[in-house]
Amino acid sequence: MKRLLVLQHLEIEGPGLFEQFAKEKDLKIKIIRLDKKDTLPKTKKGDLILIMGGPMGVKDIGSERYPWLKIEREFIKRELENKTPIIGVCLGAQLLASAAGGDVEILKYGSTPKALPEIGWSQIFLNKSNKDFKELFEESFHVLHWHGDRISLPNKAVLIASSQRCKEQFFRIGKFAYGLQFHIETTESMIDKWIKEDKDFIFKGLGSNGQEILREENRKYSDKTFLKRKLLISKLFELLEN
Repeated sequence: MKRLLVLQHLEIEGPGLFEQFAKEKDLKIKIIRLDKKDTLPKTKKGDLILIMGGPMGVKDIGSERYPWLKIEREFIKRELENKTPIIGVCLGAQLLASAAGGDVEILKYGSTPKALPEIGWSQIFLNKSNKDFKELFEESFHVLHWHGDRISLPNKAVLIASSQRCKEQFFRIGKFAYGLQFHIETTESMIDKWIKEDKDFIFKGLGSNGQEILREENRKYSDKTFLKRKLLISKLFELLEN
């Protein structure tokens, strides 16, 4: 692995801890801002593609507002065929699943199910058949959720972990691609910006005091989970190097 190619979709959702870890590994980091009409890269042996999140979604493919989404999904399809290592986060996971034949639908919750985003820190639970990540999940693992969709996994996907509200949280496609619906990359400054700038989405998921709920959860879990989140990133890099 020589380069980390980051497909980024807006300013506030950057690579965060992935970038920190890549620097420690002496990888060359190239950020491609698709929302700013950057050209998709030509990959070569040793590259790792990291696909970040964003408020747009798979259902926006074909819209005039995000013309690059269709091009990005076609790029992911080709790289899957080429067996290029890929990590997709949130929107990135959804695009990865879609490129492999899956789909995305609105996340619903409640006795009479209605659309309700999953926002905030909560546990994910490992599929008991998984061995690669068993040690990391021996104790409860809280992660940050920030999504209003759920993924319909393609047949070729292997489910790794789920949350209480959303089954398709962490999955693998083949041996070279992993999708994470949750966020392990966030730093304190990133989350502060999300809380300030994504007010409407927060209110939809958590109500009028949602911003304070998130600030309190962040104080409780961000530092506490830092090492485990970094270990998960390390494990992903390790698996994709082999």
